[in-house]
Amino acid sequence: MIQRLLLGLLGTILLAGCGDDVGKVSLGLFTTKDVVIDARDDPKIAGVTCHISRVEANLDFADPSDMSISCRQTGPISRADIAAIDRSKNGEIVFKESLSILFKSLKVRRIYDAENQTLLYLSYSTKETNGSHKHALSTVPLYGTEAWVDNQSESAKN
Repeated sequence: MIQRLLLGLLGTILLAGCGDDVGKVSLGLFTTKDVVIDARDDPKIAGVTCHISRVEANLDFADPSDMSISCRQTGPISRADIAAIDRSKNGEIVFKESLSILFKSLKVRRIYDAENQTLLYLSYSTKETNGSHKHALSTVPLYGTEAWVDNQSESAKN
């Protein structure tokens, strides 16, 4: 009983510096695993916030790679914001976090879908787990923002 209490206290002290956690849910009394929810603002598009949930295995080497991502418009998105991002098919990494001492990290890559005027946010693990690279996808459509280009209006001008 005392050992479990000390382990829980040590885990709390070690995690006290994690400032971007917006939620943390224990997966049970007899496990050291928690679901952690982080909020991350896109560093180039201030009007987008992503919430990433992942399993954190405190004091455990069996750190799973499962994650989920949900990105939403939380402020204005301008045409200048879109012009400033990497618009290639590979996009660019916007967040990166080490998940274990075994060279595994979580990355979030932003890809711009020009045809549909939508930002895609792909979260993925850099290490294969059980034959699979875990990944999740979220989209932020530009419709209704200043960044939206109305192709019909543009065609009517010409």
